[in-house]
Amino acid sequence: MASTYSALKIQLMATGENSGTWGNVTNDNLGVALEEAIVGSADVTFASGTVTLTLTNTNASQTARNLRLNLVGTSGGAQNLIVPAIEKVYIINNGCADTITVKNSTGTGIAVPAGKTMYVYNDGTNVVDAITHLTSLTLATALPVASGGTNASTLTAESVVIGNGTNTVKFVAPGTTGNVLSSNGTAWESVALPASNNASALTTGVTAVNVGGTGATTLTAENVIIGNGTSAVKFVAPGTSGNVLTSNGTAWASTAAAAGGGDYIMQVFTSPGTWTKAAGLKAIKVTVIGGGGAASPNLLSPGGSSSFGSFLSATGGTGSTSNAGVGGNGGSGSGGQINVSGARGWSPVQSLPGCVLFSGGIGGGSAFGFGQTSSAGPSVPGNNYGGGAATIAAAGGGGGGAIEYLDAPALPGPQPVTVGSGGSGPGGGNGAAGIVIVEEFY
Repeated sequence: MASTYSALKIQLMATGENSGTWGNVTNDNLGVALEEAIVGSADVTFASGTVTLTLTNTNASQTARNLRLNLVGTSGGAQNLIVPAIEKVYIINNGCADTITVKNSTGTGIAVPAGKTMYVYNDGTNVVDAITHLTSLTLATALPVASGGTNASTLTAESVVIGNGTNTVKFVAPGTTGNVLSSNGTAWESVALPASNNASALTTGVTAVNVGGTGATTLTAENVIIGNGTSAVKFVAPGTSGNVLTSNGTAWASTAAAAGGGDYIMQVFTSPGTWTKAAGLKAIKVTVIGGGGAASPNLLSPGGSSSFGSFLSATGGTGSTSNAGVGGNGGSGSGGQINVSGARGWSPVQSLPGCVLFSGGIGGGSAFGFGQTSSAGPSVPGNNYGGGAATIAAAGGGGGGAIEYLDAPALPGPQPVTVGSGGSGPGGGNGAAGIVIVEEFY
């Protein structure tokens, strides 16, 4: 019968086997196999990859049987060391530059940091820590900061322990009675409490701004308290009745409320003038409508243009001299965010057997409504602002319109306002005058 082998590959001879030579086998079992398992050490060389150790049926020297495995070579990054799936203790000395995880072909294993030695146990399924608890432990040197220690062999009595990066902790002694731990911006120090902050100063002096006080001995009645950096606070008195607290961009002051005193004011220009910006104005809406064109069979008479500064304008409607059912063109707005053209006038012609009858014309409308309607009788002037006039034979066009919303704070000073007159001419009605409306928002 042939020999068999244990998990550590100790040769187990069968009865009657190796007659006359069993002593050699026994010596190899004791002097090689068992000695390696109890006290042996073997190098395991890495070459930038996983290393797998195996055991074969021989009691000759085998690396995986040794108690201590010394890891050497080039790891080329974190690697694995695969050991046989048998019950065995290992001392792993990692001499490589990277972490090496010792494991079976299954299981998570134990990661041994570079330059460290660990005691592990292979239970045949996984590699785990061989020791997880000690009832007592004495360190030959102070536990380093990197391992959660202070790296200090003693802690100075009553001193505050201060972190020091990866170096040994520092200490701040209590110092003089009454001192406080204070930051100088980069480190902690034991310093005397400032006189303005101590208990005596709180009852006999003024609480400084730097500790939450005002730095003032009195607070003026009904005045608004204003911060002043590290200096004592400032005050703003109420001032005149109706005043409001107003910013000038750098400071607060009590000033009169803006002119108008309301939320909304409307100015209407029916003749040329000047619009002036009031204090406190936030925005304006400007509506500009040109004059309506006249309906005159004898003379072409358009309406005048209206404008608000250089921002927006509206031309008047074109007058009409036609007696063939064609009215004048409407004017047009420009420059506004909303630009509207006036309507064209209309003068219809109606024919009956044996004669031609002229019905009443219709004046062109503006943004404010329709123009006037004529009968078969006299000429009729335009109605509504910017509306065209109408006659029996012809009709004027309506004035154009433009609307714009303007940010008042960025608006220049006084703005000239022009208002177009309605067109006029002999034998026809006059177009309605234009208009400019400025709506102010405070």
